[in-house]
Amino acid sequence: MTATAAMTATAATAARAGAPLRSITVLHDPDCPLCASVRDWLTRQRQLVPLVPVPAGSAEARRRFPDLDHAATCREITCVGDGGQVYRGAAAWIVCLWALAGHRATAHRLATPAGAPLARAAVLAAAKYRAAHHPTGPARERAAGWTYDRARGWSYVPERRADGSAAVPG
Repeated sequence: MTATAAMTATAATAARAGAPLRSITVLHDPDCPLCASVRDWLTRQRQLVPLVPVPAGSAEARRRFPDLDHAATCREITCVGDGGQVYRGAAAWIVCLWALAGHRATAHRLATPAGAPLARAAVLAAAKYRAAHHPTGPARERAAGWTYDRARGWSYVPERRADGSAAVPG
């Protein structure tokens, strides 16, 4: 199921249940510079539906949404509607835009079959940027000897013993 289809199916279920979207919780990574920037930008916009930023994986997020996969919310943008609707990835970004007065028309365009690839590409580009610029570096295991340089990427330099030989990990 595509992100747009998932968003539409979830929204349709909520509408049938008589649960209009009155607020949206935006789960974000507070340690990610891009996430913090987007959070700040969202809060400065005129909102037709209130957006409530909450750090992903936090005690507050766990209290509000005990059944949510909080590890997944730390890896992928996730929004939760006040009726229990869950939006992830491109669908989450689209619902955030939909909540904003100046961007609702864009959200409608991105929610179409023609716009969905652009929404997905934007989320993938943000994920790639986030991985490269997150304070803890890309989401990969940091074993001894691995270093990250923005210009060259990841490289491995084995640790050296006092006699100059390479230490073998493990």
